[in-house]
This record gives sequence, structure tokens and C-alpha cells, in this order.
Amino acid sequence: MLATALLLLLALLAVSVPVAATMGVLGLALEQMYSAMPLRLAMGEIIWSASTEYILIAIPLFVMLGEILLRSGIATRVYAAIAQWLSWLPGGLMHANIGACAMFAATSGSSVATAATIGTVALPEIRKRGYDEPLFLGTLAAGGTLGILIPPSINFILYGLLTNTSVPRLYLAGMIPGAMLATFFMLIVLFACLLDRKRGGSAIETSWVDRFRTLPALIPPFLIFVVVVGSIYAGFATPTEAASLGVVAALLLAAWERRLSLPMLRAVAEGTMRTTGMIMLIILAAQFLNFVLAAIGLTDGAAAAVESLGLGAVGTLLVIALFYLVLGCFMETISMMILTTPFIAPIVFNLGWDPVWWGIVLTILIEVALITPPVGLNLYVVQGLRGRGAIGDVIRGSLPFVLAMLGLIVLLMAVPGLALWLPGLVMG
Repeated sequence: MLATALLLLLALLAVSVPVAATMGVLGLALEQMYSAMPLRLAMGEIIWSASTEYILIAIPLFVMLGEILLRSGIATRVYAAIAQWLSWLPGGLMHANIGACAMFAATSGSSVATAATIGTVALPEIRKRGYDEPLFLGTLAAGGTLGILIPPSINFILYGLLTNTSVPRLYLAGMIPGAMLATFFMLIVLFACLLDRKRGGSAIETSWVDRFRTLPALIPPFLIFVVVVGSIYAGFATPTEAASLGVVAALLLAAWERRLSLPMLRAVAEGTMRTTGMIMLIILAAQFLNFVLAAIGLTDGAAAAVESLGLGAVGTLLVIALFYLVLGCFMETISMMILTTPFIAPIVFNLGWDPVWWGIVLTILIEVALITPPVGLNLYVVQGLRGRGAIGDVIRGSLPFVLAMLGLIVLLMAVPGLALWLPGLVMG
């Protein structure tokens, strides 16, 4: 049964069937083969229940927040300001790429939006300043992945919904690993450029006066982060309400910058609807597939098969991590989280691992999937913005950052407190 499901899944993905359609067709096929009852008759109730979950309202709101920051030009000024402060390091603007991605991640909640926004601003600098192109592209693709680890994060909302885990705790748990991962990325750039100075391109001419002059440009993302995350921990708003407050704050900032206009709002609305439609279709199809998997006993069977290996907590977790690394080469990340969490999470929890901790590790594994071929979404986003050459350049430049992500997972396994200390300190 499990082999049949995997073969059908890979076959549908191999012929480029859209992910949402793949999950829907797979659910119907498994029902016909293994269920004695017409499970498809429950599809309406499942889709209605899933689509009316209150917390899902946060998804279009966070998508809209990122669109407003992009269309209003705030992201461009943030990048220019960070470039002034980090360009003295060996690697120059590549550090600014990572720093700007980290800062934008603290407002957008989306890896693709982060990579697209910062990539749009940064890519013209490659030839202008003579950077090593693959490494520069890699910093954009890998830096963009920070969008789902540094709160607020759309993936944390989905994981919290699927596992009944506190989203505020997940947000707190992601802060230290997110900062560590950004630091690891910058260290990779630093060492690469110390070994070969030519990779770092020409330095930006700046002064302390110019640096301090750019500080006001960093205020908008900081204010939005305070509004969104601060309102949650002050007890003033739920994650969904905080997302709406973030949208209002972004609109006010766009108006302050005199960039608020009907054409800009139209572009924001179109981008939001396009992205939200894709995400919601995947969520609804995955909910039906998960219902079918549970009804035919595949979920319990897979869990029993993994537990029967007798590898212990650490060994089993390594097998699960390897499973995600392989699956991430073939599936889009949100789909992968929604599809696998219902039957993988109980296995992890039964082994004694904390649900909040697993949420962080799972998110990092999903980040790896964003920059591993052939389906690594951030690779295609950066290559699409680049508009020339082969995607192999982006892949080669991203590989060192995959090692940093895997290293962080090992650290989290050795020291779970890196993720759990802050939630325990703030929320008890």
C-alpha cells in the first residue's frame, strides 16, 4: 500500500501534474483501490471544515504584508541601508543579501517572497561589482529560506494547525535558530572570500556619515516586526489579528512614503490572490488526501513500519530527516509539510521529541528543500529574476548553505534548548 502510494505520487509529479491536483488524484486513486467505503462523499465536508479554520486567515494577510513592502519600495531602501553597514566584510553585498533577507523575513513570513524581493534589488550588482556569480546567487536563494524560520512564518501557522501546537511558542522557538542560521550563512561567505578575494567583488565606498544617514530606512521593518510579534506576546492579538495589524502598519508606512496608490494596491491584490489561491488549493487537496490515508490505514501502517525498525529516538529521527531530504527534491515545500505532518509528527512525538522543537527542525528540513534540485522553488525564483545563463549556477552556489542547515539540525539535536529556551523563558 505504501509503495503504491509513493509510486503514484512520484509518477504524477514526474509528468508535471500540479501539486494540488496530484494530491487530489492520489486520494481518489487510493480510495478506489483500498477503501470499502466511498470516501469521496466526505470531500465537501472536509474542504469546508479546512477552509473555515480561523487561523488560516493569517496566510493571505502575511502574503499581502510582503507584497505591500515590495511594491512600496521599502524593501529597496532596507537593502541599501544594510549594504552600507555590512559591505566592509569580505564578500561585501553578499552579506547584505543575507542580512536583508533576515530582516525582510521578520515581516513577510514567506521564503519565496523574501528571495524575490531581495533578489530583485540585489541582482544588478553582480556584474557591476564583479562578484562570483554562483556564490552571489546562492546567498539570495539560501537567504530567502530564512523567510519561514524567522517569525512571523506561514509554515509555523500551518504546522501549528496540523499538530495543535502553540503558534506563539513556535515563533519564539524560531528566533535563535533563525539568527544562528543567518550567521552561519555569513560565515560561509566570509570564509569563501577569505580563501579567494576575487569572489568578493569591489567594495562599496561609504563612510560613517553615510551609514548613519541610512538608519531611518531600517525603521519600517522594525516597526512592523514590533507590531506583529509584539502584539502577540503582549496578549493584545492572536497570530491572525497580528497579521492584520501588520497589513495596516504596512499600508500606513506606504502612505507615509507617498507610495500608496490605486495601481500599487491593484498589484498588491493580484499578487496576494495568486499566491493565496495556490496555497489554499494545496491545503484543501492535502486535507482530503490525509483523510483518505488515515481511513485506509496507511498512516498507522507507516508509523508502525518506522517504529518497528528499532533504531531508537536519534536513529529514527535521522531516517525521518533523510526521508524529508529525498522527498524535498520532488515536492513543493508547503505541500510536503501538509502531506507528511499528520503521520510523521505522531512518530516523532512518541519518541519523546518536543512538538515545538520538531516544528523548528521540520522547518529547517523544508528550507533545505527550497534550494535542492529539481524542485527547489527558491532556485527557480532567483534564476527567473536573473533571466540568463543556466540554473546550474544557482544550484552550485546554494550547496554550501545546505551544509549549514544540516549542521544546525545536528546542533538542535545535541542542544534542544537552542529552540526551547526562549519559549520556556517567556511563556513558561
